[in-house]
Amino acid sequence: MRLTTLLSFSSHYVFTSSPAPLDFPKLTRWALPSILRLTATSVHKQVTGGIQVLITTKTAHCRPIGLIVHLLHTIATLILTVCAIELPILPSIYASESDGRGVPNIVLILADDLGYREVGSFGQKLIQTPNLDRLATQGMRLTQHYCGNAVCAPSRCVLMTGKHPGHAYIRSNKGTPPEGQEPIPASEITLAELMQKQGYVTGAFGKWGLGGPESSGEPLRQGLNRFFGYNCQSHAHSYYPSYLWSDNKRITLKNDPAVPGHASLAKGADPSNPRSYDQFKGQDYAPDRINEQALEFIRANKDRPFFLYYPTVIPHVALHVPDEELKPYLDLGWKDPPFTRSKGYGYTPHFTPRAAYAAMITRMDRYVGNVLKLLDELKLADNTIVVFSSDNGTTHLDQEVDYTFFNSVGELRGLKGSLYEGGVRVPTMVRWPGHVAEGSTNDRISGFEDWIPTLLGLTGASKTAPDSIDGISLAPTLLGNKQDPRPFLYREFPSYGGQQTIRVGDWKAVRQNMTRGNLGIELYNLATDVSEQNNVAKQHPKVVANLAKLMKQEHTPSELFPLRPLDAPAIKPKKKK
Repeated sequence: MRLTTLLSFSSHYVFTSSPAPLDFPKLTRWALPSILRLTATSVHKQVTGGIQVLITTKTAHCRPIGLIVHLLHTIATLILTVCAIELPILPSIYASESDGRGVPNIVLILADDLGYREVGSFGQKLIQTPNLDRLATQGMRLTQHYCGNAVCAPSRCVLMTGKHPGHAYIRSNKGTPPEGQEPIPASEITLAELMQKQGYVTGAFGKWGLGGPESSGEPLRQGLNRFFGYNCQSHAHSYYPSYLWSDNKRITLKNDPAVPGHASLAKGADPSNPRSYDQFKGQDYAPDRINEQALEFIRANKDRPFFLYYPTVIPHVALHVPDEELKPYLDLGWKDPPFTRSKGYGYTPHFTPRAAYAAMITRMDRYVGNVLKLLDELKLADNTIVVFSSDNGTTHLDQEVDYTFFNSVGELRGLKGSLYEGGVRVPTMVRWPGHVAEGSTNDRISGFEDWIPTLLGLTGASKTAPDSIDGISLAPTLLGNKQDPRPFLYREFPSYGGQQTIRVGDWKAVRQNMTRGNLGIELYNLATDVSEQNNVAKQHPKVVANLAKLMKQEHTPSELFPLRPLDAPAIKPKKKK
């Protein structure tokens, strides 16, 4: 049979919104597989007269890009001409992924600075999280899951690229004026791109933090068909901003003026008067807008496979939450002294900070519930993998967030910014009805780098995982099958004094204060000392030596984010005058 086919690329598959500068390395990476996949699934149409390439626009402001049309036409023509096309149908997985038959949707929800014990199913007693608790009872809790790094951007980089912090491009937070963070380069292959190549429509809603507008890391250039939310992490410190990003355009919110993320009480204001804090209340709550757009994305794509990445900004400070969410916690009668302003880089004050923090997490839980409810209503729940996790541990800002009161990380040591367990072990749940056992718990050691091979494996596309990733698929564990123990889990963080850790089984090696030249290793047995209080390095020198070798092996130098003193000279402390 001679192959004559229609190649149809929608505006949400090839490009979105207004045209951006062409990224030829990425274009060629996905163009060929896309053509082959669409060729295979379009044979039945029997469109005669050669190849037609159509650009179908879904929004009025989208317009064809002649160069893209020409490039795709050229590639397609070469395929047909050189191969003299008498092609059999490509492997069935491509057909099933393109037309949506049997391929699960994916919803990946990422909380911001949510501690290990701040969810009911992980031991929280004061904060109400009924929807997350429901998610846990309907799926599997991963009790030894580690985020990508100790703070926002590098953790998200590990999640999106599948590379641990010793290989990842972004290894710390680094702002790039006028807006955004250090961008991941065009050469990186992201989870969103890989999903897109399998025929998924992809969207992200919330906080991005991996490249500012018009940079190589901009969401629409990293495999996302749709983006809505905050591009810049610093911008996300305010929950009542003046604008958000919709794809690559700013949209104005009804906050006039915007409520700053960092501010002090007005001069002369009485900190004991609740009205003194009214200046930090806005009208248009950005997380509400983001949740609405995430739900709309599901509705719009209910008949095709979708990948929804939902990196919510909650519960990262500032303490901004609508008053109606506060009332249930105010009624509990907690002793809740006002937060007026911390020293240094402080966030906006709040009259009842404990109630505000709890209310923010409950608000986030409601957003998760909205997603789960919509999946039920659209009869998509049974065919949707839902993953929930957090980008790092609870914030270390104890005046804004009373982590002792909430027992936010339980018995674990460390908070956000630390590679001790409390900074990087995060509450994680997975639900996939009929596949992942309900109400199950698993203590396998795993991390953010594992989600690329895991999700590709669960969707039947494990062979498409890049060779460069460090992750190990969790699919066998999630599906109830036996799996070999993880060889090791490596983390490094050049900030907050410089840190490096590696875990092998129950042994965990820790380096702290590396920036000052310290290469000494602490050793903990997490089976008996999960709180990391008893350093047994002197008792086990051979274990320390072996773990030190692994640390050296897994670290690659970074000029952008040097891990001192390995990549650059140590910083000597200033002499006291």
